[in-house]
Amino acid sequence: MQPGPRNLITDVAGLRVGNASDAALKSGVTVLTADGPFVAALDIRGGAPGTRETDLLAPHRLVPQVDALVLAGGSAFGLDAASGVADALRVQGRGFRAGPASVPIVPAAILFDLANGGDKTWASNPYGRLGQAALADARADFALGSVGAGTGAMTATLMGGLGSASLVLQSGVTIGALVAVNAFGEGTWPSTRAFLAGALEIGEEFGGLGPLAARFDTAEPRARKPGAEGPGANTTIGIVATDAALDKAGARRMAEVAQDGLARAIFPAHTLFDGDLVFAVATGDRKLPEPGASARMAIEHAAAVCLARAVARAVHAARPAAGNLLPCWCQLAAG
Repeated sequence: MQPGPRNLITDVAGLRVGNASDAALKSGVTVLTADGPFVAALDIRGGAPGTRETDLLAPHRLVPQVDALVLAGGSAFGLDAASGVADALRVQGRGFRAGPASVPIVPAAILFDLANGGDKTWASNPYGRLGQAALADARADFALGSVGAGTGAMTATLMGGLGSASLVLQSGVTIGALVAVNAFGEGTWPSTRAFLAGALEIGEEFGGLGPLAARFDTAEPRARKPGAEGPGANTTIGIVATDAALDKAGARRMAEVAQDGLARAIFPAHTLFDGDLVFAVATGDRKLPEPGASARMAIEHAAAVCLARAVARAVHAARPAAGNLLPCWCQLAAG
């Protein structure tokens, strides 16, 4: 397995990602979309999720495909980002046909960044406009780190962010991951610069340190995120995608296995204080290789690996900003 040409989820042909950030708010929105609808599913492991229109993703529900997925900051306020995206898609004529109407299907998930030092004294909810701006920004090449839904995200001891990664299997199937990391846990080994996902690193995509579990580069333990021990105060939200032809049940299985990627890259993961969840997307552009069961297993494993690498890339790419409550990885002294 090797990364795709961008090492982004958009190596899955047809997918586009847009980001919108508000520096004063220290929050933002990330949107994944495509030129046409796509299969999507969901798996939730955290104890405090925040979602919109996710029940319809179950395999036995009527709606077969969605038009976009939204990852947003802002806790419950951030769910309004999906309204902005849906409004813009409706103008484009996109959506599920229901009689004379077209209804854009835009599932969303949020993370908690209301206590990250940003100005949250808005008079009207800003996330609708941020959702529209993120959709308008959707493209194949996009930035990582302190952007979009990862703008003000934090791990336990370092700033989090937005991350992405991809893999291409020998069969030609492409898998990608996109994640906004705002975890109760840590993405690095305690008091070190080494990433928990270091054994999965390809090249120097997140610093080139490799699996250095025993190497302590920082003399003193780092300060921890304030106010983290509360329901919904954290959350890592992600998307894994493939160009393979999976139905909703197959996509859901991919999301379930991809959760192992979070557990490989964040410690602890899936806590009661997190709302950890993973969407799965299948564009269906490539026929599932034979034999089907072995091909699906390879895709699911690659999804977990991509998601773990994307988590590390998110933390690695975070950059200092005014008002940050925690340091960024790039500010840590090398040993």
